[in-house]
Amino acid sequence: MESKRVYRKERRARSEDETRRRIVEAAMRLHEEVGPRATTISAIAARASVQRLTVYRHFADETAIFRACTSHWLSVNPPPDPASWGAVAAPLERLEAALSAFYSYYRATEAMWAAAHRDLAEVPALQEPMAAFARFLAAVADGLFEPFGIGMPAGAPLRATIRHALDFPTWAGLDRQRLPEEEKVALVLAWAAGAAATQSRPSPRAA
Repeated sequence: MESKRVYRKERRARSEDETRRRIVEAAMRLHEEVGPRATTISAIAARASVQRLTVYRHFADETAIFRACTSHWLSVNPPPDPASWGAVAAPLERLEAALSAFYSYYRATEAMWAAAHRDLAEVPALQEPMAAFARFLAAVADGLFEPFGIGMPAGAPLRATIRHALDFPTWAGLDRQRLPEEEKVALVLAWAAGAAATQSRPSPRAA
């Protein structure tokens, strides 16, 4: 008798996990297709084939859904790992490897990032996940800036160039100009090389 109760409990838990997974995946697909702002609880419930109350039973509010959706989406679409270019010693070559990785990533995940950036100002629940990704990009930029060996504040323009280049809107803007990925990367490398050369030269005032 006890074993039957345990089996029923385990089966119920598996069913609950499956329902939660369907809800999260439904929200994720809707965010990608129509954007976070247009994604309603009713639409999520319909896509997941559950009732609205079922959605609320699993997630207390929109923020909880966004957290679960973000976590799941990033597990399926992880951003580039800085370790993959960490062994590249030359600063510009390291930057090239990082940009190539991020621009390929943005190409593959364009729909979600475009929707997220478009709706960011109007969806409060979206702001913390996006801020967390911005912090990640800032840390990546710092790691790419350091090998150039230019101190601050002199290196601020180069550091800003690298950070700007890592943003999805930067990639998207270049993509609207119909530049192939390798040309996008080459253009940004030219920006960075120019900024690095300028900051490496002594200032005329200091001469």
